[in-house]
Amino acid sequence: MLRRVVIEAVTPEVDQGRFSAKATSGEDVVVEADIFTDGTDVITAVILHRPCEAADWSEAPMDLLGNDRWRGAFPVDHLGIYLYTIKAWIDPFLTWRRDLEKRLAAGQKVPVEFERGAGLVRDAAARASDKDRTTLLSAAERLSSGGTQAQLARVALAPRLGKLMAAVADRMHATRFAREVHVRVDPEKARFSSWYEMFPRSLWSAPRSGKGQAARVAQRDHATFRDVEARLHYVTAMGFDVLYLPPVHPIGRTHRKGPNNSTVAKPGDPGSPWAIGSEEGGHKAVNPALGTLADFRRLVRTARDKHGIDVALDIAYQCSPDHPYVREHPQWFRHRPDGTIQYAENPPKKYEDIYPFDFQTKDWRALWDELKSIVDFWIEQGVRVFRVDNPHTKPFAFWEWMLGEVYRQHPEVIFLAEAFTRPKIMHRLAKLGFHQSYTYFAWRNQKWDLAEYLSELTTSPVQDFFRPIFWPNTPDILNDVLQHGGRPAFIARLVLAATMSSSYGIYGPAFELMQHEPREPGSEEYLHSEKYEVRSWD
Repeated sequence: MLRRVVIEAVTPEVDQGRFSAKATSGEDVVVEADIFTDGTDVITAVILHRPCEAADWSEAPMDLLGNDRWRGAFPVDHLGIYLYTIKAWIDPFLTWRRDLEKRLAAGQKVPVEFERGAGLVRDAAARASDKDRTTLLSAAERLSSGGTQAQLARVALAPRLGKLMAAVADRMHATRFAREVHVRVDPEKARFSSWYEMFPRSLWSAPRSGKGQAARVAQRDHATFRDVEARLHYVTAMGFDVLYLPPVHPIGRTHRKGPNNSTVAKPGDPGSPWAIGSEEGGHKAVNPALGTLADFRRLVRTARDKHGIDVALDIAYQCSPDHPYVREHPQWFRHRPDGTIQYAENPPKKYEDIYPFDFQTKDWRALWDELKSIVDFWIEQGVRVFRVDNPHTKPFAFWEWMLGEVYRQHPEVIFLAEAFTRPKIMHRLAKLGFHQSYTYFAWRNQKWDLAEYLSELTTSPVQDFFRPIFWPNTPDILNDVLQHGGRPAFIARLVLAATMSSSYGIYGPAFELMQHEPREPGSEEYLHSEKYEVRSWD
């Protein structure tokens, strides 16, 4: 076996090529590897790279960093999958040149070395084009025709000769890395974004109550998509480029939650937007109180075309008991021994207004197809950014299939995983295709804690596939620092989120007005949470 070069420890590579590494359009993919051989011969290494649909490989050089670690880079300029691998070989000419320079620097007389070099150049000429062959043969003749050592050295070390020899290097015994590594190239917003979350049903610029707190309003004062459209300039002026809306679908009435997550709703209570579905429709419909589907499309179009904002829609794969799916496809839900459908629980929490899907149903194929069709529907309405609710409670296999299918048709679409769960699960979801992920930032509040966490995110292998987004607060998270730290805490957490990660977001109105009262001591739930009430924000 004449392939003496070893290539290993290649980055970026995720789980030995099982998953794609990630990049964004317009940047360079930086590749590193350990490349070495026995002995002291000089190695040449290149990156072979191409878009997945291209037939021919392009090459990018690699440079030795030290200690047998090499680095190179190649550009990616459009969305989709790129492939790369590494090829490396022992270069006799560069080895000869290196040793020649050492001998000359030591003042040695080396006529035989020039003859050796001439032989290497003649061998290379046989592999060259007609024009380059003539140039190489001329150089070989001069190296073997005599002359002073200084004259021969100028010929041997000429940059032009080195360039020609590199172009026709003998790669017959080159080592090629064992795999072609996949890199998925995403839109820039997958890496660099700022999110503003608001409930479209809540009102703005209402009169203040006595203490400056946002007052609750009645259901009849429910805001609409047109009201949201009127606020786009406000969101843009603060520098946000993603406007995230919780679910905009019809809300169920059975077991509807009341204020502060009460199990009893009064007439006029709007219910939780995550209790999706009623006689007015399900995941492919909009809440009539917000407007029409045409109004929603207009909002998405106006946000993007006039304000440079993407409207992000929440994908929550769950149903109200009133959802048409419950009536039309009861086999898609888990049933209890008494025949009733099991509502959602996260003990001790109960969500009586929500039915989770049973992903282990015998009819799983039809269920998966229908869930994907929900994303397809909203893409047709113009949505290009999705925030996915609790993806860690759905099968990994489903996400790998669904996200892969979407990206094949729409590589411009972005998915954010709301996965407040164990690190390995968060990382798996990122590997499966989620562009961004919620993180533990909300609970990292000490200097040492933040430093340790940022080191983990930026220096460990997760940097090749995991894109963190930092949120100081969400409708579900009002942490202890914000409850008790006052205005300085809100300022500090915003600045940390916006500067320590390339993507950040805020649950906007509550953060701007420094809402800090929990529903009860020890809780991270907001008092008068907007999840269960229409609010009026000044």
